[in-house]
Amino acid sequence: MSNDNALIGELEKLLGARGVLTQEDDLARYRTDWTGRCGGMPLAVVRPENTAQVADIVAYCHRHDVPLVPQGGHSGLVCGAMPDEERAELVLSLERMNQVRELDPLNFSLSVDAGCVLQTLKEVAEEADCYFPLALGAQGSCQIGGNISTNAGGINVLRYGMTRQLVLGLEVVMPDGRILSHMRALHKNNTGYDLKQLFIGAEGTLGIVTGAVLKLFPKPQVTRTALLACADIDAVLALYALARRCCCDLLTAFELIPRHCLELAMQAAPELRDPLDSAHPTYVLMEVAASGPADLDAMIEALFEQGSEAGLLADGVLASSEAQAQQLWLIREAMLEGQRQTGEHLRTDISLPISSLSLFHAQACHAIAEACPEATVIAYGHIGDGNLHFNILPPATLAEAERPPLLHDLELRLFEIVEAFDGSISAEHGIGRLKQAAFLDTLPGPEYDLMRGIKHLLDPRELLSPGRILPTSGE
Repeated sequence: MSNDNALIGELEKLLGARGVLTQEDDLARYRTDWTGRCGGMPLAVVRPENTAQVADIVAYCHRHDVPLVPQGGHSGLVCGAMPDEERAELVLSLERMNQVRELDPLNFSLSVDAGCVLQTLKEVAEEADCYFPLALGAQGSCQIGGNISTNAGGINVLRYGMTRQLVLGLEVVMPDGRILSHMRALHKNNTGYDLKQLFIGAEGTLGIVTGAVLKLFPKPQVTRTALLACADIDAVLALYALARRCCCDLLTAFELIPRHCLELAMQAAPELRDPLDSAHPTYVLMEVAASGPADLDAMIEALFEQGSEAGLLADGVLASSEAQAQQLWLIREAMLEGQRQTGEHLRTDISLPISSLSLFHAQACHAIAEACPEATVIAYGHIGDGNLHFNILPPATLAEAERPPLLHDLELRLFEIVEAFDGSISAEHGIGRLKQAAFLDTLPGPEYDLMRGIKHLLDPRELLSPGRILPTSGE
């Protein structure tokens, strides 16, 4: 206790009493994430206001062997930012570091603190007639530092790439408290190793992202959103290939939505109505956008016509207003809440070569049906970049205590099929602690050794986000 008191006292000297939380009621929201899972009780929660304070905290923890986990907007899905249940950790929240540092519309760049909420910085960009394309369901609460640390994906990867492709510069506090500042707003920089890429997707295990320079794009002036109905996933994939050609490079989203997901969305959001006159097995939610005088309606009309003639398209609706487009996108958002309302279920975030998706889907559905005929598979996601969220709802009659072992078994079966197709068990959510065992099972020896070596070089005491992605040396 005396050591804890000394730690709290030193932290309060660095940040002031407002910057350090120690009461159990105050700590509660820092122990949970969007899924509702609860982590351990942290030593305290520190809330720095600037990079210098982050550096002071990290340096102190480094000198006194205090394990530390950075935390963003609580929207992670792999238990990477929650405090550990077994080891006492200090939680460093970046929520007070939420300033826009510089907006340069001529350079199409935006410099921000890591604690900026994604929706906020998107709005700042749009006020300057610019566009930051990272788009997630959690964008009203997630922070850009967390997006960078997990290399977030979202619905616009098809056109703009992952977060990794949207970062021009980075500011990082190293595990010993030194500040690595590469906040250059350069679109081309080929001077040696691109060190910022080490920290993008590292989930806070190699350093704490405190600032970033982001790449902006011209704000789209015209957007068209459509919901298309198809007979099966083979038709969806063929339609996707046709859409890439009909819509040139202006296709921004192409989302697979099975019928069951649409029904879950309507249950979760009663204001939603079935968008088509009759039900179909599979739907596609697609969006096309342009910042210049492109004729998007003609492109979509050609897609409708050619898709219908080829027998790929059974029906469809094109939003005629922004309100109608928002209703169509509400389906994609509400179906996630609909799944959550079913109780504990298996969430996965896998990726495969696009050309393998149909065969994988068939084999995976067959394997799940053999193992548990009463389970419900709902496979949806970003079909245009090969990212499926292959989720499984256990039988509704199954007792709560029996759900975890069943879901674990089904996950193992699924991941074996993913591995057979040379896919990935994490397309955009990361590894954290939740996916670590499955990740290590498929990680080749040379890659493991290299990752372990990088971690040891930068954080030899293993104090920064210990046990995330890789186990600690003693585990």
